[in-house]
Amino acid sequence: MTIPLIQINGLEKTFTTHEGWLGQWHFHQGKLTRRKDSVHALNGINLTINKGETLCIVGETGCGKSTLARTIMGLTSPDSGEIRYLDQRIDHLNNQQRMPFRRRMQMVFQNPYASLNPRMTVYQTLSEPISFHNPKLSQSQIDEKVEVLLESVGISASSSDHYPHEFSGGQRQRISLARALSVDPDFIVADEPLSALDVSVQAQVLNLMMDKQEERNLSYLFITHDLAVVEHFATRVAVMYLGRICELAPRSALFNHPKHPYTRALLSAIPRLDSNTTQAIRLIGEVPTPIEKPIGCVFQARCPYANQRCYDQSPEMITQSDESSVACHAIEEGRL
Repeated sequence: MTIPLIQINGLEKTFTTHEGWLGQWHFHQGKLTRRKDSVHALNGINLTINKGETLCIVGETGCGKSTLARTIMGLTSPDSGEIRYLDQRIDHLNNQQRMPFRRRMQMVFQNPYASLNPRMTVYQTLSEPISFHNPKLSQSQIDEKVEVLLESVGISASSSDHYPHEFSGGQRQRISLARALSVDPDFIVADEPLSALDVSVQAQVLNLMMDKQEERNLSYLFITHDLAVVEHFATRVAVMYLGRICELAPRSALFNHPKHPYTRALLSAIPRLDSNTTQAIRLIGEVPTPIEKPIGCVFQARCPYANQRCYDQSPEMITQSDESSVACHAIEEGRL
């Protein structure tokens, strides 16, 4: 059996809120007590990412997508659970112990205007990780590698002495991708890398990422709000809601036969040109807050199929015949 490149088991992450001094106090049973609210960002995430595939994470703002990405990369420490790289546990490692994995796991951030150091030229940005991870390379070899990297992402090598502010948003994101590729990684986390770009530029950057994946057999964890991008780019899709994964499926299975009520609502909102498109599903009910984690299903308050079991018991992921998995009592009981 092939070992997954990335394996995540039972990942949990909670953040303590930091309110003003007055906001931290409230009356409870007639007494003034200090309130300690916590945001439950990740609630038992289980995922695998295989070599050469693109796993897209979708879900509304605040569902925990970016927290998941940062936790995988070691930028945020999980409260519990495990993260394994080729079956080697890495979530408990300190910065020094994690260093060998820094080369194999890279990240492209959402904002190309903030993720590049404004005081470093493009050459410095790319040469620094190359020289750090390859101390035996000569200066001429580093120069050659920087030139090849820039040309491979569509940036002229003659621009290597320019600073980030001299480039457009699309060019900066190409440079960010070149920086991630500079150490020859196996796995790249892309946290909404297209959201700050114009539509035409988005297509260019997306095609570039697909080309690099084919050339280098890269694996991507790709976070986005754009379902059209997911339909074009994904191998598998994980749908997140309030810190949980409610559906995980191959791309074709998810778009052709969505199962979870939340997934159906998301996909119904995609604009289509054909006249046979079903009407968009409008979710009603109060949107829950991650501070007040529901006892049962996280989607209970907005689900038209919810019954008492949904309020009392959290659903487990159930594998379907089309290789998809879904966490829904209604599907398990045949009510949907």
